[in-house]
Amino acid sequence: MVFDDIDRKLLSLLQSDSKQTNKALANQLNLSVTAVYERIRKLEKNGIVKNYVALVDKSKVQKDFVAFCHIKLVQHSQEYVVKFEREVNLLNEVLECYHLSGDYDYLLKVLVKDMSSFREFMVEKLTKIDHIGSTHSMFMINEVKHTTAIAL
Repeated sequence: MVFDDIDRKLLSLLQSDSKQTNKALANQLNLSVTAVYERIRKLEKNGIVKNYVALVDKSKVQKDFVAFCHIKLVQHSQEYVVKFEREVNLLNEVLECYHLSGDYDYLLKVLVKDMSSFREFMVEKLTKIDHIGSTHSMFMINEVKHTTAIAL
């Protein structure tokens, strides 16, 4: 799909506040409400806009202890990779999981209440997954930048 300047601006507006009405978007884009509606439908149909979500303030729900866990598998067989990925997807504490190149196989972003909760997560959940060879964890000191918006 080819984006024009209006599509880029529309996506930027939606990423900053997806609850804006089509009328509000139309006013900002100098388009009709119908034109905005059709553009949004096209973006959704083409999978450009995948979902609409509410961003929750993690400190207000007592989940502001952020850890990043590097994971090494004991083997890199398809069976081990598939099993690990299936099981890590079931862990609610894991917000993000990336398969990496380099010294470690995976990077997890984990969100819990505090250090005690993190220890419980590691002992009771993460390290019970078969085929993990080693883990290395780091903890967030301060969030310098966090965005979900993709610059277009």
